[in-house]
Amino acid sequence: MHKYRVVVGLSGGVDSAVSAYLLQQQGHEVVGIFMKNWEDDDDSEYCASNVDFVDAAAVADVLGIEIEHVNFAAEYKDRVFAEFLREYEAGRTPNPDVLCNAEIKFKAFLDHAMRLGAEKIATGHYARVRQNPASGRFELLKGLDAGKDQSYFLHRLNQAQLAKTLFPVGELQKAEVRRIAAEIGLPNAQKKDSTGICFIGERPFREFLQRYLRHTPGPILDDKGRKLGEHVGLSFYTLGQRQGLGIGGVKERGAQRGGGAQRGGGAHAPWFVARKELASNVLRVVQGHDHPWLLSQRLDAQDASWVAGQPPAPGAYAAKTRYRQQDAACTLVHTQGDQFRLEFATPQWAVTPGQSAVLYAGEVCLGGGVIDAAEPAAAD
Repeated sequence: MHKYRVVVGLSGGVDSAVSAYLLQQQGHEVVGIFMKNWEDDDDSEYCASNVDFVDAAAVADVLGIEIEHVNFAAEYKDRVFAEFLREYEAGRTPNPDVLCNAEIKFKAFLDHAMRLGAEKIATGHYARVRQNPASGRFELLKGLDAGKDQSYFLHRLNQAQLAKTLFPVGELQKAEVRRIAAEIGLPNAQKKDSTGICFIGERPFREFLQRYLRHTPGPILDDKGRKLGEHVGLSFYTLGQRQGLGIGGVKERGAQRGGGAQRGGGAHAPWFVARKELASNVLRVVQGHDHPWLLSQRLDAQDASWVAGQPPAPGAYAAKTRYRQQDAACTLVHTQGDQFRLEFATPQWAVTPGQSAVLYAGEVCLGGGVIDAAEPAAAD
């Protein structure tokens, strides 16, 4: 097996630490880099980037590898955060982790690593790369731990990026990664996984967004046009949201009329955000998880990115419209330029503009795009 000079992105977490160790064991020359991507309010209460760097440096020390601290905060602000805010302003719900991978970890970081003389980069993502012997093309595969698979977030990677990328823990279960970390005495073996968006950390999401986005309050209406309350600004809500709406049940018995369980029925059934009407600044909510307004049979996506460099042929595939979701059987109806349309065998819940629709053929991630619009499964 060819031995490479590999630059590993050490985040301070256990996955990237074990990735570096596994590459060492395979005989590669390993160098660590810690990426700092955010510094607007860098107190350890939230972003904890100082704590993470200490953990990453401790891992490098145990493994006996160099570690460099690199600041990509300017690139992050320009390429990821500005786009994130633009999408929220437009009433969509973006996925910054997808953008961060495409613009920072596998672009700015990859370029930096190549300047350091690296032949490959590695991260602690749960995914795999395989070169197809027939076509010579690189394929992005799901991680073997189905509960941890992160191919959804990596679907914008292209041939040039995958050719230079290693995912050492993609072959392992998370429990095995923690076992290896404990066995070799890594100081972060039991560190809990980071969740949520890197620059927001553990802080309340709405509180964070309010510092950056305009908020224009407006009415909250139900599907029959009744006013239930006031929203704080459409940008602060996402489709399918149930918490933080500040409304109770509708007193009128009419709320139970028609449809029973199908429409969620019952004066005390929970409310969900179903639509954001930007022109009139109205937030529409409906009662019941399975209300028709929350279900979509078809979606249109744009800004498509295909791993192979070209779109797959129309036909039967599976797709995810959000990260924590089982693959859903679908048909790729057509692709045109950077746009495509999917139709689902069964209606999908709360398909959200701004999120990514990612296409799979079995364990192979084909790529995807940004959801532009979704059609309700049933007519209003």
